[in-house]
Amino acid sequence: MSNLLEGKTALILGVANKWSLAYAIAQAYRREGAKLILTYQGERLKLTVEELGHELGAEKIFQCDVSKDAELDHLTSELKSEGALHSVVHAIAFANREDLDRPFLETSRAGYLLAQEVSSFSLVSVARATAPVMTEGGSLTTLTYLGSQRVLTNYNVMGVAKAALEAAVRYLASELGPKSIRVNAISAGPVKTASARAIKDFSLILEHVTKRAPLRRNTDPAEVGDTAVFLASDLGRGVTGNIIYVDSGFQIMGM
Repeated sequence: MSNLLEGKTALILGVANKWSLAYAIAQAYRREGAKLILTYQGERLKLTVEELGHELGAEKIFQCDVSKDAELDHLTSELKSEGALHSVVHAIAFANREDLDRPFLETSRAGYLLAQEVSSFSLVSVARATAPVMTEGGSLTTLTYLGSQRVLTNYNVMGVAKAALEAAVRYLASELGPKSIRVNAISAGPVKTASARAIKDFSLILEHVTKRAPLRRNTDPAEVGDTAVFLASDLGRGVTGNIIYVDSGFQIMGM
């Protein structure tokens, strides 16, 4: 590849550690010449994200808790001083551990609403905060998972939140299209991330995919990064409102 994102500024929300898909995307963006801006949630993650940002060569790092409107408004103000924004990566999701462990029927009201707010509505609020700065058009990419479309044991409330996220992708793509802003989701196969460890028996899922996926292997985070580059670059200029699967083909399989 050769500087597919040169001259483009990218905001990436959700880089929490080196094992996150957001980190893999940031690496790929940087490799292709993008100017990186990262965010962190709260003081607890500030030092970690600053260290990761230094390694990635990020230009700026801003605080942003997507559940707080004031911080989203502040992010918009900060971004305006950086010039036009061309790409946004939304890699944010959360559900209470107990709501993943218990049967979906027993999901608490508070847990359901929390998963929806952080994992789904935050895409809407991030789009609202960044669209005014995407004056030259661009791309907004989020991350989803097959549990949005099929029942996957122990994914529970997060599967429902991801289903809402994917619907939001389509509605945002429709509304932001006239501004030349494209909205898509990458549905990655299971990857050994810190958040994935919250899913009970996750290692069994990894084993099952290697046996059943057409490519007979699990997803490499770098593959997700490269797909995100495609969507953010001019190569993906005609793609919007889509869920792109990067899962070794697992989603096509039946029994």
